[in-house]
Amino acid sequence: QVQLVESGGGLVQAGGSLRLSCAASGRTFSGGVMGWFRQAPGRERAFVAAMRWSLGTTYYADSVKGRFTISRDVAKNTVSLQMSSLKPEDTAVYTCGFAAVYRAGAVGLRTAYDYWGQGTQVTVSS
Repeated sequence: QVQLVESGGGLVQAGGSLRLSCAASGRTFSGGVMGWFRQAPGRERAFVAAMRWSLGTTYYADSVKGRFTISRDVAKNTVSLQMSSLKPEDTAVYTCGFAAVYRAGAVGLRTAYDYWGQGTQVTVSS
């Protein structure tokens, strides 16, 4: 069983920065994908960023490219999301997920992920 625990959410003014972390435990993560998704009120959970654990290949939603950076600490089994130039529309619950198997073209799909954390709230004020 995989456990994912997010931290680092909070309230920030527009233009500010936040760093989210997701601590993973329970199995080896090589061969899989760690991803971040977000869900705003009244909207579906949407892809934000992902990383192939073994290769470090990164993927981003167009809406966050150039502003968000996903990274990992292999020794600590942690994936982080550095968010800069935050906008009010970035307000959402951010959740990390783990897909046990990498599938080309599927890293942005909710259905590709097998495990989810509990989520952390990010609120960006204007």
